[in-house]
Amino acid sequence: MIEIKTELTTNKKQKPDLNNLGFGRFFTDHMFVLDYKEDKGWHDPRIIPYQPISLDPAAKVFHYSQTVFEGLKAYLTVDKRVLLFRPESNFKRLNVSNERLCIPAINEELALEALKQLVAVDRDWIPSTPGTSLYIRPFIIATDPCLGVSSAKQFQFIMILSPVGSYYKDGIKPVRILVEDYYVRAAPGGTGAAKTGGNYASSLKGQEMASKDGYEQTLWLDGKEKRYVEEVGSMNIFFKINGTVITPALNGSILPGITRDSMIQLLKAKKIAVEERRISINEIVEAYHNGALEEAFGTGTAAVISPIGELKWLDEKIIINNSEIGEVTQMLYDTLIGIQNGSLKDEFSWTIML
Repeated sequence: MIEIKTELTTNKKQKPDLNNLGFGRFFTDHMFVLDYKEDKGWHDPRIIPYQPISLDPAAKVFHYSQTVFEGLKAYLTVDKRVLLFRPESNFKRLNVSNERLCIPAINEELALEALKQLVAVDRDWIPSTPGTSLYIRPFIIATDPCLGVSSAKQFQFIMILSPVGSYYKDGIKPVRILVEDYYVRAAPGGTGAAKTGGNYASSLKGQEMASKDGYEQTLWLDGKEKRYVEEVGSMNIFFKINGTVITPALNGSILPGITRDSMIQLLKAKKIAVEERRISINEIVEAYHNGALEEAFGTGTAAVISPIGELKWLDEKIIINNSEIGEVTQMLYDTLIGIQNGSLKDEFSWTIML
C-alpha cells in the first residue's frame, strides 16, 4: 500500500439533511492534497481536515486558467458496501487533460489509492437514501506565483468529497434544449477534449441565453461550420433514429465522457445498433420530419441520463417521443444506476468495492 499521511479532524461537521442535499453544496470532513515542484516532482501525499486553500494572488491558476478537474461518484449499496464507478478511467482522462494543459502527469496508481483511503476516512458521509451518492471532485491547480505567460512550475492536486442528492427530485423527466447557433463551446485544436474550467466558463453565456428562453440546456454545434452536433450542456448526446443510436464521434473538441463510453458498451451488450459518427443538426431535423427521430438523451456523471423532450432549432420546435422518456433511454438509465448502486450484477468489471 502506498503510504499516505493522514491527519484526522478534531472538529467534525454536522451532517446535512439527506432529503435536502442538492448538488455540490456540502463537503465532508477531509480532503486529499499532493504537491508538485519542478525539482521534486509530485510529493507529500496527505489526507488532512477540509480547509480553505491559501494561494498567492499571482498564482497562475487565477490568470491563465491552468487547471483541470474530474468528477466521479461513490455509492453505498443496500448491504452497506461502498462502490466506486470506473475511477481508473477518470484518472486516465485526468492525465490526458494534464497533457493538453501542460501539467505534469500524476501517478494514477497513487491517485486511486489516495481516493480509496479518503473515501474510507469519510465513509460515514456517503448518503444511503435511494438516488443519492458521494460526489468526488479531483482537481489540479497551478500555484506558481508568477505573471509570465508560461507553464507553472508548482501545482497542487486536491480531491474533495460532497454528498449529493438525486439529480431528479421528482423523477427523471425529459428536458427542453435550445440549439445554439451563435456561440460555440470548443473548436478544433482547442481544449474541448480536456476537462478544464475554461470550457465550462465559455459555455455559461449560451446557457444563460437558453434559460432566458425557458430552456434547461444548450445544444452545442461544432465551432468551424456550426452544422454538426457536439455536446448538450456539459453532457455528451445521443439520438435514436430508425432504431439506431447515434452519438457524435470524438473529434478533439468533444469530451470523451466515461458515462458516454459506458452507454455505448451497454448498447452493444444489449444488441442495440450504435454508431459513433458526425451527425448534423439538419439530419436530426430531417429525421424528425420523416418520423424517424425516436429518442434523444444526454449522458454525464451528475445525471447519468438526461432525456430530451424538445429541441428548438431556429424558429422550429422539435418534439421528441411526445416529450416522454423513450424505452431505450429508460433501460440505459435503470441498468447503469443498478450497476452503480450494486443492485444489478456488474458484467463489465466497472465497479471497485472498498
